[in-house]
Amino acid sequence: METIHTTDTFNKTIESDHPVIVKFEADWCPDCRRMDMFIGDILEEYNGYKWYNVNRDELPEIAEKYEVMGIPSILIFKDGNKQAHLHSANAKTPEEVQEFLQASL
Repeated sequence: METIHTTDTFNKTIESDHPVIVKFEADWCPDCRRMDMFIGDILEEYNGYKWYNVNRDELPEIAEKYEVMGIPSILIFKDGNKQAHLHSANAKTPEEVQEFLQASL
């Protein structure tokens, strides 16, 4: 999973004509660390997609623009538009993340 550090890079990344998956997190977030323990298997299963990571505290204007109120959140973008959003309250287990990806991709 590649980390995005700038708004410019983020904007270029989401312009893809293929779906891209962006995980928003923060260093201080315990639920983000919990997700890190199971996300590897999901990355393998969905390795046909590009995955990116954004530290919400590093790019707060992006998080605000795309209504990332809780973390971790997973957003799917295509052609510069947000296609789907898995809010933090529904991203606690591998099953919840997999259900979201199956329904959204």
